[in-house]
Amino acid sequence: MTIMDQIKKDINENDIVLFMKGTTEAPQCGFSSMVVQILAQLGVTFKDINVLESDDLRQGIKDFTDWPTIPQLYVKGEFIGGCDIIREMYEEGELKQLLEDNNISVAA
Repeated sequence: MTIMDQIKKDINENDIVLFMKGTTEAPQCGFSSMVVQILAQLGVTFKDINVLESDDLRQGIKDFTDWPTIPQLYVKGEFIGGCDIIREMYEEGELKQLLEDNNISVAA
């Protein structure tokens, strides 16, 4: 399986996927940590994928979305954005609405 096939598989098999530096329990950068905290505030379950485990994955996800930075958030197969976009959407209530519109239960 190619790295692109693995990325597609992860995105298609999980409602929410966060490609990040580190893991949910131990984020390795402030931007990844911020997105993890936002998702935790919303009380949603998500799959975290540590791009630091593989240079191929780290570059592959950037090529896949044509987006230069990590973290990258996907909801129901759709690329939503990186840290700044997610933070703004959260602050405006748009992220919660997007999740609810996709039938994902939100606690906040």
